[in-house]
Amino acid sequence: MGNEEPSEISARESREQARQRRRLERAERKKKRRAEREAKQRRLLFPADKKGRHVMHLMNFLRVLFYPIHWMLYPFRMYGNKKIGTGPYIYVSNHYCIWDVFYPAHTTWEGVHFLAKDSIMHAPIIGSWARRLGVIGAMRDGSDVRTIMDAMKVLKNGEKIALFPEGTRNKVSDEEFLPFHGGAAMFAIKTHTPIVPIVICNRPHLFRMTHVVVGEPVELSEYYDKKLSPDDYAEAERKLADVLYALRAQFRAERAAKKRGRKKGA
Repeated sequence: MGNEEPSEISARESREQARQRRRLERAERKKKRRAEREAKQRRLLFPADKKGRHVMHLMNFLRVLFYPIHWMLYPFRMYGNKKIGTGPYIYVSNHYCIWDVFYPAHTTWEGVHFLAKDSIMHAPIIGSWARRLGVIGAMRDGSDVRTIMDAMKVLKNGEKIALFPEGTRNKVSDEEFLPFHGGAAMFAIKTHTPIVPIVICNRPHLFRMTHVVVGEPVELSEYYDKKLSPDDYAEAERKLADVLYALRAQFRAERAAKKRGRKKGA
């Protein structure tokens, strides 16, 4: 190579640059095709049927398929407001494991749009299912404007969304929730949508009973049609966390009272 003429060196560099450009162009075309394919697969809004229900047939198929499996592996009992009517609602729940998505889905045969981290939407297999099921991709820091717009479109279309405000599975504590990230309160306030609080009272374990309480819908009407600051939204999120804590405390107190009653009766 030391004996190469400058013209030969220049030609070799030009060929290498051309190869690099072709590689970049192929990568861009592949990325574009993937984006187009994902866009075609993505379902956001589902039309209402004659009864006003927004049904996701794929989700119903998965319900029938996986509900028995879920119950056999992680048995659970649901309490409270176990049937949610038609129309828009926002499910808010604490979060321990991937199976938690089944609890909101058990309260209705309508479709439920789950908010999930954006990387799931682009995963090879699960991403395809998520896009067809109307899952809304969200950035962990809540900075994604598209997430906000999509969630509000869904609610204004009369559909339901579900999210876990902790933002990730709680592996730290069985008693304290992780800090709630913004989102649920803002969606509820801007669209005047009731929130359905769900609290998982104990961490799910294989073949052990999990107790899940579904509360009555909560409306943050004191914040409606007002100019709110970030502190106001943060206060509303804290109120949601307090609702979940109160539901769990009430359930535990009632359960403890029943146990004491059985002991006295014995």
